[in-house]
Amino acid sequence: MSEEVKMEEVKQESGEKQGFFRRLVSGLTKTRDNIISGMDNIFSGFSRIDEEFYEELEEVLIMGDLGVQATDNILEDLKEKVRARHIKEPSECRQLLIDSIKEQMDIGETAYEFEDRTSVVMVIGVNGVGKTTTIGKLAGKLRSRHKKVVLAAADTFRAAAGEQLKEWADRAQAELIGGQEGSDPASVVYDAVAAAKARHADVLLCDTAGRLHNKKNLMEELKKMNRIIDREFPDAYRETLVVLDATTGQNALMQAKEFNEVADITGIILTKMDGTAKGGIAVAIQAELGIPVKYIGVGETIEDLQKFDADEFVNALFTTEKPEE
Repeated sequence: MSEEVKMEEVKQESGEKQGFFRRLVSGLTKTRDNIISGMDNIFSGFSRIDEEFYEELEEVLIMGDLGVQATDNILEDLKEKVRARHIKEPSECRQLLIDSIKEQMDIGETAYEFEDRTSVVMVIGVNGVGKTTTIGKLAGKLRSRHKKVVLAAADTFRAAAGEQLKEWADRAQAELIGGQEGSDPASVVYDAVAAAKARHADVLLCDTAGRLHNKKNLMEELKKMNRIIDREFPDAYRETLVVLDATTGQNALMQAKEFNEVADITGIILTKMDGTAKGGIAVAIQAELGIPVKYIGVGETIEDLQKFDADEFVNALFTTEKPEE
């Protein structure tokens, strides 16, 4: 590859990242208005750092859906930094707080190995979180990297899930393997594995049901699917992603915890970040569960589903630049 081509690719990647950062800044407007204005009022409104100062900060963080546990850890870390550095001015705490939030979200490098290996990706999530749309967008992103993708419509209990996934499959030029509504999801996965192997697909994306109100049935269903994949496709790299709706705030955190009880969750996809003031939930999920948020959705288009970067997220949350119209 020539130096010019390499430079062009680096420039293009840099432009895409800048473009997404602007969309992220714009998408987090409601969350920023909810959290940051309250914080900045505290930093500028208090003349000294005391218990009341910390209590006010705690309230803003919890109201911003960062969660009780993450908030406690962030504030403990902030107090430690203030003591160690003999800081007296509340305004000097702003950057320290940003650093503490980033540290709470740091769970090491987030791997996207499935994108570059022969993989089976199970995608689960309750109805209404944008699961099928997210799978379609993920398929589109993989296809743009010239990956061969097969989709399994194994959410056979949700009316119209198959038709919705077919639209996305057509758009992404991915092959769809589906079953009759109400049919056994595991049989769809069996057929999809056979198709993925026969067509030498790079990635098999499985849309599976997430009926959390009956966890025992869900657990049995997922076990059955996993047994089939283990037996029929033992060499495939495995990933299990949970799609959560950021607008539900703490409820999304509860769902993540419950899904983690019934499945070996390897990553989270947070949707609808652009429509919520509860974007702080991304902090709570990574800090409390130690499960990486792998993708974040800040809009309707395929480009608006992007890999999640915790540092970039916190920078966008605290940025003072105005999002472009």
